[in-house]
Amino acid sequence: MNLLGATASELAAQVDCTPAEARRVLACLVSQGSTHLSGMKRPVSKRIQARIQQHSWSRPRVLARVEDADDHSLRYLFELDDGARVEAVRIPLEREGRFSVCLSSQVGCAMRCDFCATGRLGLTRNLTAAEMVGTWLTVRDEAPGRVTGSVFMGQGEPFHNYEQVLRAASVLSHPCGGRISAKSITISTVGLVPQIHRFADERQPFRLVISLTSALPQRRALLLPMASRWSLEELAEALRRVQRVQGRRMTLAWVLIGGLTDQPEEVAEIARVFGDMPLRINLIDVNEARDEGYARSSTEQRDRFIDALQALEAPVVRRYSVGATQSSACGMLASAFQEESTCV
Repeated sequence: MNLLGATASELAAQVDCTPAEARRVLACLVSQGSTHLSGMKRPVSKRIQARIQQHSWSRPRVLARVEDADDHSLRYLFELDDGARVEAVRIPLEREGRFSVCLSSQVGCAMRCDFCATGRLGLTRNLTAAEMVGTWLTVRDEAPGRVTGSVFMGQGEPFHNYEQVLRAASVLSHPCGGRISAKSITISTVGLVPQIHRFADERQPFRLVISLTSALPQRRALLLPMASRWSLEELAEALRRVQRVQGRRMTLAWVLIGGLTDQPEEVAEIARVFGDMPLRINLIDVNEARDEGYARSSTEQRDRFIDALQALEAPVVRRYSVGATQSSACGMLASAFQEESTCV
């Protein structure tokens, strides 16, 4: 077992130690990022150390790092133990010297979103919580400032790998683990309704973002085919449950595609289906990663759409997708590294 993916309670059971000792081990391996047990500030007994040594806490190997000169994001290519490759991105935040890490949850993706380069790969396998935490630790340890957040928005659909993603998020938010506030950890989903209900039932504290992109059923089925297995009404009911548990605005991520998802009829459908709950709309320009790809909205189209959104009385934020010049922006992960590789 790789201990980087173990919560404090799981670690205590695995190495047969007290909860307090487990927290000290977790702090050594994750909070301090130590590669040796000698780095423990308060060492545990030799008996427990011997049991810990029966497991590993290795991290995925870095194959490449590519910085985007425009926005200073840093794209990582990692190789996993089985030779599969996955990516992560270090994202500079508005506050100088602070960073977030965009993590992948799967090798490839099964959702087949039509505007996403990762979707062309198909799904190879899920990542383990240890692999996600391991990539995060490497990015954190190399950052020139403090990493204060994490987003599960890289390769893959996080809720298609629900248990491992939530375990990784729990490790990252633990005071002896990654020490990130739960509200600074965001999990994105195209809208897998059963998992959203589970997220509400478990009263998970992490932020949830729904990649909606279209509120018109036929258009949504074209753009996000797997998400269309559930009606928008079913999705809205699941989101209402999350909103009632967390008491936050529900965030809808919207990919702006020129002449398609920037039309006024979309706003009317958002209001009809989701208008009874507090919303936040994050607008993201489509990244033209496909040869036959979609075009970005013109300035005029985008401005008209934003004006129409004002009827929802919801905050509208235009998100700038970092890393576009190095193919590490939203929907572009794996479009260059993976095409140059035969590993996946």
